[in-house]
Amino acid sequence: MKIYDGAIISCDRESHVYRYLVEDKGRILHLANELPAVYQGAPRELLGERALLPSFGDTHLHFASYSLFNAGLDVRRARSLPEMCEQIRKFAAVNSDRIIMGFGASTHAVKEKRLVSRRELDQASPDRAIFIVKYDGHACILNSKMIAMLPDKVKSLRGWHEETGEMNQEAFFATTDFITKKVSLPRTLRNMLRAVDDMAAKGIGMMHTASGVGFPLDLDVTLETILGKGLDSGFQTRLFFQTMNLDKIRKRKLPRVGGCFATALDGCFGSEDAALREPYANHPENHGILFHSDAEVIQFAKRANREGLQIEMHAIGDAAFDQAVMAIEAALKDFPRQDHRHGIIHACFPTPEGLQKCADLGIHIPLQPAFLMWDLEPLSFLETLLGDRTGMISPLRKMTDMGILLSGGSDAPCTLPDPIAGIHAACNHYVSGQSLTIPEALRLFTYNAAWTTFDEKERGSLEAGKMADMVILNRNPLAMKPNELLDLKVETLLLNGEPYKKGQGMLSLLAKGLLMGGKI
Repeated sequence: MKIYDGAIISCDRESHVYRYLVEDKGRILHLANELPAVYQGAPRELLGERALLPSFGDTHLHFASYSLFNAGLDVRRARSLPEMCEQIRKFAAVNSDRIIMGFGASTHAVKEKRLVSRRELDQASPDRAIFIVKYDGHACILNSKMIAMLPDKVKSLRGWHEETGEMNQEAFFATTDFITKKVSLPRTLRNMLRAVDDMAAKGIGMMHTASGVGFPLDLDVTLETILGKGLDSGFQTRLFFQTMNLDKIRKRKLPRVGGCFATALDGCFGSEDAALREPYANHPENHGILFHSDAEVIQFAKRANREGLQIEMHAIGDAAFDQAVMAIEAALKDFPRQDHRHGIIHACFPTPEGLQKCADLGIHIPLQPAFLMWDLEPLSFLETLLGDRTGMISPLRKMTDMGILLSGGSDAPCTLPDPIAGIHAACNHYVSGQSLTIPEALRLFTYNAAWTTFDEKERGSLEAGKMADMVILNRNPLAMKPNELLDLKVETLLLNGEPYKKGQGMLSLLAKGLLMGGKI
């Protein structure tokens, strides 16, 4: 038994703040402003200027991809193309992998204001295949060695650009599928364990991972299932399978389907293929791309909804957002469900009509507030794409006031899994009237994150009887101004009432993950 004495921020629906919390055997036993005599003798932690909150959740990331790139080459901090190429050269010199994999190329972070080219990658490493994924996770750049390794069928797909080495749309997805087949099982598991440790350091105790990115036999889905069951720390995994093949869902007896890749309805702003109703301001002939027909999306949603699955689909542009709303609406008319918790991921550019239907139908939105302050996709770039429409991106205040439940994620590896960065961005929207209050922003990554996967009865808020999954911050966010929130630091993550311990081994993970049950 242990007493926490200080600012106890519950993040419940009423945003209660308490003085005392008593934890015992991994559960919250007591929560109030008074401490009954029966608890007075228990060990006590004085919080002082610090605060105790529920542990954070990340409601949308691509864990297998994040794990891979988190342990590899990250070029996001390069400020020129020669600097990026030098990073690649140095990485290749100490790395023996057949394929050099990196993440984070952007036209906005480097002074040249363009992507690195195939020719520059050839010069950086002429004898090794190079695969550099763009910062938005929807395109990549390849060198000649990598292009030569790809099967001919990839070269006939939409988005294939051999001259520049840039691959997007279907060519990007197929290239990614090909390359992930080359990653060894031990390396993948090591990367995953390291990635969980890094997320825990940011106060994250639960992740919603969108999986199925081309590993053979959907190995990433298998490994993430084992990971979710095998972690001995209490870290929680909720898996969304990125597929429209419901036979795969039935075989694994999973309760959720969706994400990006196979269930992405459009592209993204960075590659100018997010599907828009009105054309891009800088390219009047370009409306972006819808990856699926209306009939295909409706059929998928109807079947998944009838089978009792929870559905999430990627939609960035307004045309894709409306397509997602239309499909879910059709599915619920076909087979009404009161507590479906279907969601539309990102919803960066929603329409007023679509938002009203989300409110009416109970469709939630797992969004990424950090996109609002993304150095790799700055506001100035979005203004060139959308012109006067830029102010309509992610209207957090409007969506919240309409009663739409929002939750917070990172879309890692696109942005890093860091709830504090997301909370800060949500409270400092570049359209000031669309900012959230600090309590609302905290709930994006706590109560709302748990709610989106039916976990709110056990986690997400500090309430008597719930799991003692908690985080201690160095300061009380409710006593801070919105522009100060980046000063928050995670001091301790507590799962089941115990401080998180990193460094679990692969054998322990595999043994427990293969033998134990548990919610995934």
